[in-house]
Amino acid sequence: MVRALESAISNMSKNTSLKVPPGATSQPSDLPATYEEALQELDALVNQLDNGQLPLDTLLTQYQRGAALLGFCRSRLQAVEQQIQVLENGELKPWTGAA
Repeated sequence: MVRALESAISNMSKNTSLKVPPGATSQPSDLPATYEEALQELDALVNQLDNGQLPLDTLLTQYQRGAALLGFCRSRLQAVEQQIQVLENGELKPWTGAA
């Protein structure tokens, strides 16, 4: 899902020459309360972006929202990865994500 949004944002920025202005992300209070809510919103957003029929102003707004949601999801995943530990040879070690 996150990769789909990154791809949609990347394609959109190539196709429209739009760039997210520095600092143009949503405020934390505007972000969903949970990772699952953010993921659900990202899914809807990706579907809208894939449709390709958004007006330019809406396209920019959705692009900025997608970038903010993507950052939110990434930070949540990183926080969880840092907290997960695995048992390796009887010893707890930080999880690296590699299996």
